[in-house]
Amino acid sequence: MRSLLAITLSLHFLPGIASANNQPNILFLFCDDHATQAISAYGGPLAEIAPTPNIDRIAKEGMLFRKCYVTNSICGPSRAVVLTGKYSHLNGFRNNGDTFDGSQQTAPKLLRKAGYQTAIVGKWHLKSVPTGFDHFEVLKGQGQYYNPRLLTNGKIVNHEGYTTDIITDRTLEWLENRDPEKPFFLMSQHKAPHGRWEPAIRHLEWLDEIDVPEPPTLVHDYAGRSKASTQHKMGIADHMGPHRLMLTYSSKFTPEQFAKFDGHYRPRNEAFLAANLEGKDRARWHYQRYIKNYLRCVKAVDENVGRLLAYLDEKGLAGNTVVIYSSDQGFYLGEHGWFDKRWMYEESFRTPLLVRWPGTIDPDTVNDTDIVSNLDFASTFLDIANTEIPDDLQGRSLVPVWKGITPSNWRKTHYYHYYESGGHGVPLHFGVTDGRNKLIRFPEPHLDAWELYDLEADPQEMESRYDDPGMAEVQAKLKEELARLQDTFAVPTE
Repeated sequence: MRSLLAITLSLHFLPGIASANNQPNILFLFCDDHATQAISAYGGPLAEIAPTPNIDRIAKEGMLFRKCYVTNSICGPSRAVVLTGKYSHLNGFRNNGDTFDGSQQTAPKLLRKAGYQTAIVGKWHLKSVPTGFDHFEVLKGQGQYYNPRLLTNGKIVNHEGYTTDIITDRTLEWLENRDPEKPFFLMSQHKAPHGRWEPAIRHLEWLDEIDVPEPPTLVHDYAGRSKASTQHKMGIADHMGPHRLMLTYSSKFTPEQFAKFDGHYRPRNEAFLAANLEGKDRARWHYQRYIKNYLRCVKAVDENVGRLLAYLDEKGLAGNTVVIYSSDQGFYLGEHGWFDKRWMYEESFRTPLLVRWPGTIDPDTVNDTDIVSNLDFASTFLDIANTEIPDDLQGRSLVPVWKGITPSNWRKTHYYHYYESGGHGVPLHFGVTDGRNKLIRFPEPHLDAWELYDLEADPQEMESRYDDPGMAEVQAKLKEELARLQDTFAVPTE
């Protein structure tokens, strides 16, 4: 039987549930570099300091996943996987230097054929012009945090204001003017909280009076790992640079914006430079500057998620709209001394996934057992729409899992492959996890290394157990599974 809370929430959303439409609307909310550590529904030391009540609402009224893994932890490739339901080597977008082939099969194209009105607003980051959408308004390149330029159905349109707010403004504008006779598939995709982290003016002083707790691995010598980690160039202490630390700015401000923004940072920057900090003191200042700006950017995202959820409520759309919140990958918030992503280690390998579907997903549900992936999103979109899922998609629909009926043959392992060798000092690598143990291969000649982790005993992945006799059976099984998955997914061996 469904819980009383489930029934109560279903009644709350009754206007949409009463609809005879068997093709629910789909609102896909996608952020860039949003770590689970910075979503209070996931818990952790930042939850009380920087709560995200609106994103949390999706979990409270739906399901939160703790084992949602990406296939390739880098912005463009992750987005290509979401659109195609195929690994990077098959969709042709392996790294951020590639250009997405818009002529290929994508979920938005298939949804259009199935009768959906499709739109994307916000970050695209795939170089080519979006295809498969009735409407698109996308940032040029990475975009900037203030006064963005949006490629709008082929025309550049300049906007004034804070980009996170403007993406939501444009999303709401499209919702107001869409064809109400058709179900919609809407991708609202934020730049935030991608670096370089420029908060909204209204949030500049938020967190000023506190010290954010440092992660226990902020200082890490990587002694328990292969030498791969020591090659990194993503250290908070040594590699952030003046733009990431807001010693210099990236956006093109209006004079009024600049006066407020610079008026906040300039005196603080001058005090930092005058102090001439060194060693651990300097690293700690870097961390506080970084983490506060990152969390401030997240705060604006959360506020804007709230705006969209309120709109669905006000317009009677909530009951018949599936709301999905995720990110292109996770991110390091000081763990292992890092910012950025790319690695198969948990902080960047794991991405948030929170889903609300009134009447289908029981509220306040946590799934911490099933391994799911951004590879599954395309199949899931199509299943929600009650349309055919092509055989060549490599992911699976999450709809049965959302209903609490995980198929008996659901995946027990997940394959990962990062191609962008050298970016931030992160080498090419690939690997497999079963959710408890993880095997990583660094094949390049200058490394030629393996790592193996027991995530239950060592959740922060501090000590590789590769070639440990006590892990011999696990190691052999994961190597066998790695080869099987590479064959299954047609991964080139050369």
